[in-house]
Amino acid sequence: MTNKTPTKSALDIFTALIADHNKHRKLLDKIEAADKDARLEHFAAFALEAKAHAAAEEQALYSVMMANPDLTSKARHSVAEHKEIEDLIDEIAELDAGSKKWSEKFAELKHEYLHHIEEEEEEMFPAADEELTTSEERDMGKVFKDRKPKEKAAATVGEE
Repeated sequence: MTNKTPTKSALDIFTALIADHNKHRKLLDKIEAADKDARLEHFAAFALEAKAHAAAEEQALYSVMMANPDLTSKARHSVAEHKEIEDLIDEIAELDAGSKKWSEKFAELKHEYLHHIEEEEEEMFPAADEELTTSEERDMGKVFKDRKPKEKAAATVGEE
């Protein structure tokens, strides 16, 4: 599914996450359509955004989900996928953006990332929404919005 429209309060965790996912979809499309020089610029923007998003999401949402026995396995699965995606980003950052290997790895990253966010939006978020209160979701939205800029400032393109 693409470009989902958030339907809840702007302070809601799921609204914030889906808004980021929509931004990431657009960045991935820009990378795919760009020439070599623009590709690097768009990829760097995506890498920082995706890493900051994942770290803030883990702190705001997954930490709460881990404490709920009905949601623990979904949270663990998503955290594992975040690590796989971050590893792919770091691997791509070390490659020549004009190479066939870069294009192949980017195609793999795009496929994996789109699969991940679709799974979150269609399976994980609805399951969490059923278990969590509106107040918890608002609190998590605030944590996410607070943490993401801090995580983005600490993020790197490629391995440290």
